[in-house]
Amino acid sequence: MKKKIIFSMSCIALLSILLSMVLSGVVSYYDSLEIVKKATIAESRYIQNGIALGGDDYLSDIRSAGYDTAAAQSVRVTVIDTDGTVRFDSVADAANMENHNDRPEVIAARENGAGESVRESDTLNVQSYNYAVMLSDGRVLRLSVGMKTVFGSIERMVPWMLLCSVIILVLAILLSTYRTKQIVAPVNAIDLDHPMENDVYGELSPLLLRLQRQNETIKEKMEELHRKQTEFTAITENMREGFIVVDAKGDVLSYNTSAVRLLDVHPEDDRPQSVLAFNRSPDFRDAVDSALTGTASERITKLAGRSYSLIANPVTNDNGVQGAVIVLLDVTEKEENERLRREFTANVSHELKTPLAGIRLLSDSILQTENMDAQTVREFVGDIEQESERLARITENLLRLTRLDSGMLPEAQRVDLSSVMARVVRMLRLVAEEKQVDLSYEIRREGQTLASEDEIHEIIYNLTENAIKYNRPGGFVKLLLAGDEKDCLLTVSDNGIGIPEGDMPRIFDRFYRVDKMRSRAAGGTGLGLSIAADTARRRGGSIEVRAREGGGTVFTVRLPRCEEGGDET
Repeated sequence: MKKKIIFSMSCIALLSILLSMVLSGVVSYYDSLEIVKKATIAESRYIQNGIALGGDDYLSDIRSAGYDTAAAQSVRVTVIDTDGTVRFDSVADAANMENHNDRPEVIAARENGAGESVRESDTLNVQSYNYAVMLSDGRVLRLSVGMKTVFGSIERMVPWMLLCSVIILVLAILLSTYRTKQIVAPVNAIDLDHPMENDVYGELSPLLLRLQRQNETIKEKMEELHRKQTEFTAITENMREGFIVVDAKGDVLSYNTSAVRLLDVHPEDDRPQSVLAFNRSPDFRDAVDSALTGTASERITKLAGRSYSLIANPVTNDNGVQGAVIVLLDVTEKEENERLRREFTANVSHELKTPLAGIRLLSDSILQTENMDAQTVREFVGDIEQESERLARITENLLRLTRLDSGMLPEAQRVDLSSVMARVVRMLRLVAEEKQVDLSYEIRREGQTLASEDEIHEIIYNLTENAIKYNRPGGFVKLLLAGDEKDCLLTVSDNGIGIPEGDMPRIFDRFYRVDKMRSRAAGGTGLGLSIAADTARRRGGSIEVRAREGGGTVFTVRLPRCEEGGDET
């Protein structure tokens, strides 16, 4: 802007100087011409009177008076006879001069008594003013005065005008620079954040008003953008799923913390980097490549020993694929649950099939065997009854597991663990005596917990019955109730056949048996420990198992303590 103003003012100054020079030259020329005309006419009158008084002798006096010079602006006197012959010339030899009857001023003088003309000279920028007057004897007196042309007048002024141009140009530049700074200073000082608060030129008011409205619009858009960005960040950062956005070249535009955690990467900084810096596995690379070519893909991949659902979708618009969105879902638990579901279904089918097959076999034997003795029939019916009871136990346990899985728990109340433990010992004492197992219990600290009495009874009964079943003659089973200020601890220990170390992590799985044949012979369904563990967990407790030093097994049930006066739920 400054350069444009300085350039404009300089051009205006130069143009003004040029026009002034031309106008001055023209005016000077015409002023000079008028002066010359008046002087020449007056001179012609003097000479005309002199000739009238002194005759041709006066002409010789004219030559001696200085009219014989050919210098510029000198007066040249010529007398032309009636036939056009030059009779006298103050500068040249009259005898050598051509006929002058064709000269415009001579023709005008003969017709009107006087005439004038202006003729360009052969000399550059020089012209002559010619004035002719008719004498009384018919001859014509002509006076010629040499003078500069218009261009000659202008040319004479050029050096001075150049000097003035330089001076005026310098002054124009200095003045325009100064004024430009004065003009621009308020504009540069405008507070663009608060346009309407500026005290500046009134001509800028529409612009400032528009800036104010644009600022308000931009502020609203920025607030909306910030709000959406905050919402987007809040959503993505609180997702358990990994989330990555890449552009068409595969450079990462955005990612969340879960993606970094799941892929176990540590991005350096905010510089653009390839998505392959996050993971270079074939599945990941193929999914990204497919999405960037416009094809959505979904696959299960293994990363660091866990299963992930890798979903890659292209981001497209009218111009084609602009990038891709990659989502990582940790489906390890889902895959494990699906495996467990298949295993559970297979186990249920097998466990139900076994007693049903036994019942069918026994009933077919009875129906197809003629004349079967009564004793054999009674034995077969007894076996059918045992298998039916086993089937009923499996069905009841499956119903319990279903209730536990659905969260349908009985109403909780304060349960006295010592009384339940004592009742279980009384119920199983005859079973223990038949197995020649010593069954005892000890209460070191009374305790109550929030649960249903049936749930606590089932936990203690199941652990105690298993300890008796899988024991040996002469063995023992001991129940101990203790604990601390926070929890109640119920321990069931025995010195029976024990559980192999490798099987301990799975004994709480549904239908899992350490010795399947012996377990079935003992009437087990493989669901008791699973039900006990799930019940304890849903009541805020846990069940742990370890090998007893010297042989056998120790089960420890931990349940939250609820002292008298505690809240019931």
